[in-house]
Amino acid sequence: MKVSQEQNTGYLIFNPLYVCCYTNIINYQLAMLKSYFSKPNLEAGSDEAGRGCLAGPVTAAALILPEQFTNEMLNDSKLLTHNNRTFLRPIIEKFCTCFAVAHVFPEEIDSINILNASFLAMHKAIEKLNKNPELIIVDGNRFRPFPNIPHECIVKGDGKYMSIAAASVLAKTYRDDYMEKLHEEFPMYNWKKNKGYPTKEHREAIRAYGITKYHRKSFRLLPEQLKLPF
Repeated sequence: MKVSQEQNTGYLIFNPLYVCCYTNIINYQLAMLKSYFSKPNLEAGSDEAGRGCLAGPVTAAALILPEQFTNEMLNDSKLLTHNNRTFLRPIIEKFCTCFAVAHVFPEEIDSINILNASFLAMHKAIEKLNKNPELIIVDGNRFRPFPNIPHECIVKGDGKYMSIAAASVLAKTYRDDYMEKLHEEFPMYNWKKNKGYPTKEHREAIRAYGITKYHRKSFRLLPEQLKLPF
């Protein structure tokens, strides 16, 4: 799905649901990502979100994009606004060949550590795909091999390849949705805003109210923490 700059400009500026400034559109035009690493149609991109959070799951997505897929806005989810990610998610889901999302929750994160939990979340997402990829490309420099499928680790891959960038958008938006639901149960931590990341506000709430079942006990939850009596 390719949209011309003229179409992109007119639609994104004047449609009130998807407002985007002209400067950002130009930046997206200049940041076009590569369609695939080596295997069009059967190459799965995977990425995770939430590794550095104090609460909530680590979430991963995996997907396969068709060879002809392209989108000038798509980029590393960390470089996109909330509105841009929200806009892109249904496009990715509609036009990808297949996708899957998986969570690994705090109890397991505490048991196996966050790095292994991130690998596990990506494996779970890949297992849920309804097509078997011939290659997996992953953001970062380390990955636990997935059974019988080769992989490539690509440093800053979410800013280089469309499938990894698209996976980063899905992982981020699905995790954000989950944290907003948890916020309804524990509003004092303001997870609808900080999504479980170690903001000053989040840590002050931990200091004031203690921890919840959704906090990662193996993490340093407070700056002065040596050991908390859980």
